[in-house]
Amino acid sequence: MTVVIAGCGDLGIEAGLRFAALGHSVVGLRRSIEKLPPEIAGQAVDLSARIPVLPSDTSIVVIAVSPDQRTREGYRATYVDSVRNIAAAIERDCAAAPRVIYVSSTAVYGVSDGSWVDESTPATPSTETATVLREAEELLLESVANSTVLRLAGIYGPGRTRQIDRIRAGDETVASAPYFTNLIHRDDAAAAIVHLATMALSPASIYVGVDDEPADQREVIEFLARSIEQPIPLERAGGVTDGRGRGKRCRNALLKSTGFSFAYPSYREGYAAVLAGEGTRHR
Repeated sequence: MTVVIAGCGDLGIEAGLRFAALGHSVVGLRRSIEKLPPEIAGQAVDLSARIPVLPSDTSIVVIAVSPDQRTREGYRATYVDSVRNIAAAIERDCAAAPRVIYVSSTAVYGVSDGSWVDESTPATPSTETATVLREAEELLLESVANSTVLRLAGIYGPGRTRQIDRIRAGDETVASAPYFTNLIHRDDAAAAIVHLATMALSPASIYVGVDDEPADQREVIEFLARSIEQPIPLERAGGVTDGRGRGKRCRNALLKSTGFSFAYPSYREGYAAVLAGEGTRHR
């Protein structure tokens, strides 16, 4: 079958390589295709401005776009306009309705009191950018049959070392009050995309993509500091959490009920792999 990866950055390329390893033909849509690996055929297109051309035998479409500007306007162009153009291409070009996996974010849950959320929790965004993400989700689910939204938490993995670098530089701080963070390793995120796209039964319309262990951000920072033999960062002045509240804790039970298993079930295994230099960040 033919798989189209719309938005072929780090996550999209990793998913595309996994589809290719299964024997599928993979086409990557992005503005610059020079750095795509040979396993992925490229189509140069600005998805926010143009309707792409899809192979008629496309069976799977993965939408994994990311914004250049983290503003309301940047998010609208990247997510809403891209979904609209891809939906138009699917209707025009595909001989049969493909299975569509759309990568969204747990940011659509405007929860900040540390409580648990899952697919049944109302998506009530609390920021302008998260509101645009939710709008794009709704547009996709209303306009494209066989579509699934995968709400990913914070992605980390090969080459994503900003927090580690801050700890090494002595620039990181911690809050005294708990602030829960939800993470997923890049490789698990890509594996989840492939799993949902190829599973025998039709997937549900929404899944939460997080690892097994929501964690207090302080625990993660202290784990990293110990792992790289650096001093534990100091508390922020007053021990505040920058007005963010206590965060949220996301459940992955529905995703795991499909038979999916994590290579990195918590930040400990995942960051150990990052610190060991395992994997490659795709450009």
